[in-house]
Amino acid sequence: MKIDLNSDLGEGFGPWEMGDDAAMLDVVTSANIACGGHASDPETMFATLSMAAARGVVVGAHPGYNDREGFGRRVIPMAPTEIGRMVAAQVGALAGVAALAGAELRYVKPHGALANLAADDRAVADAIVASVAAQPGSLAVLAISGTELEHAARAANVEVFSEIFADRAYLPTGRLVPRSRPGAVLEDAEAVASRLVDFLKSGRMPVQGGAAIPLAAQSICVHGDTKGAVEMARLVRARLKEEGVNLAPFLT
Repeated sequence: MKIDLNSDLGEGFGPWEMGDDAAMLDVVTSANIACGGHASDPETMFATLSMAAARGVVVGAHPGYNDREGFGRRVIPMAPTEIGRMVAAQVGALAGVAALAGAELRYVKPHGALANLAADDRAVADAIVASVAAQPGSLAVLAISGTELEHAARAANVEVFSEIFADRAYLPTGRLVPRSRPGAVLEDAEAVASRLVDFLKSGRMPVQGGAAIPLAAQSICVHGDTKGAVEMARLVRARLKEEGVNLAPFLT
């Protein structure tokens, strides 16, 4: 069995740092790098991309709402076409910095509230996919498993991969428990690792308020801003390797 381990990185801004990107890049196989919307700036982008390139970590763009105060976790009212152009601008910015850092963007993963909206709103999902398809090269989409963003990418013949979240609780619908609810973020690394091992064996994800549901996944995300994120990612990687799982990028 093979699966990717990814994390959202480059989410600092100026002198303010979010998480330990250098340490996390020693653990993960793919990195979703903020593009200046919900977080990051050219220097942060360059530093994160350079570290990823030096380690051979596959990199993708992580666009989100232009909402640094809310860290991109609030929905900003926008038309789908406006969202598409916002995504294009952020992906283009990161691609430009990546060229200087000797890195190559391979995919796009929406962030936060934008990702959750695209999970259920087909018009928004279509706009994001159209923006990705219009970029130079052949960028893939990394989407929350079982969502409209997946369906939109397949309909547009854009390569798409599915992810599950190590550190987030799920609803019976397959969506993430909102961060405003108790138990939405999982911080017990041992429990997280055990849940992932069980998922990979069964293909079913435990949920709040219901029976485990089937999900497909080619990648596992550990959020870089979760408490103890690096230690959690290290434990997850170690436990999966003990189970004979090959940790490798979903894109080669």
